[in-house]
Amino acid sequence: MKLPFTSTLPLLGLACLFSPLTAQVATSSVSVDAPFDMPAITVPDFADSARFSIADYGAAPGDKAATTHAIAEAIKAAHQNGGGVVVVPAGTWLTGSVHLQSNVNLHLAEGAVLEFSEDPADYLPAVKTTWEGMECYNYSPLIYAYDCTNVAITGKGKLRARLDVWKVWYARPPEHMAALKKLYEMASHDVPVEERQMVGDDAHMRPQFIQFNRCENVLLEGVSIENSPFWVIHPFLSKNVVIRDVQVYAHGHNNDGVDPEMSQNVLIEDCEFDQGDDAIAVKAGRNQDAWRLDTPAKNIVIRNCFVKNGHQLLAIGSELSGGVENVLVEDCQLDKSLADVGHLLFIKTNERRGGYARNIYLRNIEAGDLKYGVLGIETDVLYQWRDLVPTYETRLTPIGGVHLENITAGKVRYVVKIEGQEALPVGEVSLTHVSTEEAADYRVKVQHVQAFTLGSTGSTESR
Repeated sequence: MKLPFTSTLPLLGLACLFSPLTAQVATSSVSVDAPFDMPAITVPDFADSARFSIADYGAAPGDKAATTHAIAEAIKAAHQNGGGVVVVPAGTWLTGSVHLQSNVNLHLAEGAVLEFSEDPADYLPAVKTTWEGMECYNYSPLIYAYDCTNVAITGKGKLRARLDVWKVWYARPPEHMAALKKLYEMASHDVPVEERQMVGDDAHMRPQFIQFNRCENVLLEGVSIENSPFWVIHPFLSKNVVIRDVQVYAHGHNNDGVDPEMSQNVLIEDCEFDQGDDAIAVKAGRNQDAWRLDTPAKNIVIRNCFVKNGHQLLAIGSELSGGVENVLVEDCQLDKSLADVGHLLFIKTNERRGGYARNIYLRNIEAGDLKYGVLGIETDVLYQWRDLVPTYETRLTPIGGVHLENITAGKVRYVVKIEGQEALPVGEVSLTHVSTEEAADYRVKVQHVQAFTLGSTGSTESR
């Protein structure tokens, strides 16, 4: 599938797409078993690639300007070489934004800490990015790759964000809400993305930590990530993505662990999430913007992950206007001492979204007590947007093919709550071998569902 393309690109995109180099790094293939047709995933292999230490390009601990420049020069040299590994040696290195290029692996050696500045000016000029499902020009993500092929972040080191300013920006003052409304209006009326300039005027629209934007063959492996201004890992309109053995600790506002958005052929495995928001949130854009891009989130497998904290194990939506299909979560565990995880699976949408959610599977999941329940599906989730902006076009969201199997949890408020719509009921939903210790409010509440099956729940108490 060819991803959407725009003729107006930032400088980085031009460098990635139109480099005169034809050399490519080696690639390997990852096969994944799933209850749907899951293509093999192509990932870059930098084992035989040249290495470029940022120290050789003038990086110095404590010197932000020198280190930022050195990283950029090392990335440029690796890219011009036809591929290479940019090495961050042991030590703490303060930097501004990092812009990756094709055929480059940013490698953090054991003991390395790449620490990102708290100064928003270090993330300018603005780049083509997104905010909650809408494209715009905003502060650069701390690590940003646009239209790149064969790109990686690896190693046993740490990526850490200073939060001095971002934590102040977590608040939503009137100026921020006005900026959200402005962007929503522009996206709703197909204003060109280049005109959606969202930096300034106290808009305080925080950048993602890592964004792979329109990339192909992506590997994120081994690193730990601490703190984040916004979403932590954001593959957007990307294809062939492997996120493996990554540890995330981020307890700020909107600190989802991974948000695969309109991305396809994604594997997330052996990761640990300690989040201030959802561990994993599959998204597919918002309203008119997503209908324009017309690309579903598809073929996403999450396995062998451990959640230490988070709002949900898996959330789908509410930005799902491009459609979400073929998602598998299996063999995952939640810390049984937790009390704040809302659901194991929460699908949320509203009358503005359209899109669809189908072929969603959870199996072999172990959890402790849940704040809400095992499964929640809600079709009228608008949060602050309900009164902030109008509905310009109503499009309901078909939901169906949702299957949960071999799930154990502790105390819950309910096992299942589905709030479908009379005009478009939820389709097939099945739960098999779902066991909870106690359901405090009720076991099952389903409204406007065409086909619901609950077998062998194993609940010991409910009322």
